Amino acid sequence: MKIRAELILPVTIVAAATILVISEFMVTFEFIPPGGEALGQSLASDRHSYALVLLAVFAVATMLLAIATGLRAFAVGTAVLGMAALLIFLIADLPDAGKLGTIGGDSEFTFSTAEAVPKEGFIAEAFGAVVLGLASVAFATLNSAQLQAPLARFTKKEDAEKRAKTSSPISKGESRSRQIKEEEAIGRQAVSRRRR
Repeated sequence: MKIRAELILPVTIVAAATILVISEFMVTFEFIPPGGEALGQSLASDRHSYALVLLAVFAVATMLLAIATGLRAFAVGTAVLGMAALLIFLIADLPDAGKLGTIGGDSEFTFSTAEAVPKEGFIAEAFGAVVLGLASVAFATLNSAQLQAPLARFTKKEDAEKRAKTSSPISKGESRSRQIKEEEAIGRQAVSRRRR
């Protein structure tokens, strides 16, 4: 069986969006002074107010609409949302990795001598954002028929199951008996025409 992009990309987008959502609830950075222990930590949700969750959910929603309708506008919307998530990562989080100075500080307490050390949430966010951004752009390049390929594949299976149910031995026997009756009726009509 060939693995086709129109079937793999939606799965990839959903997986990347899921990783991105999970990363929002993980620790992105720990603030560690040189030679010391962690003074604090920062969650991704604290850094961007759940923006990546919204972008990931809407990216999956527009992808599903693109699959259901075959409209490329929804696929382009998926790409825009995926790229927005990638830009948030590149602009808001990536520059702070390993940075010394005031990161996430407020008026009560600042980490002026602490380093922002990336943690698991940062890695998950990076992976999810990059994969979602790239997969959604690739998804936007598909034509209408390719966009609907996952749906068409699902409906083909349903149609095959329906055909299998209607072509049971009983149905075949019934249709054969109908065919025999029709042939007999045609034969009778031909004989009655000859007599005239």
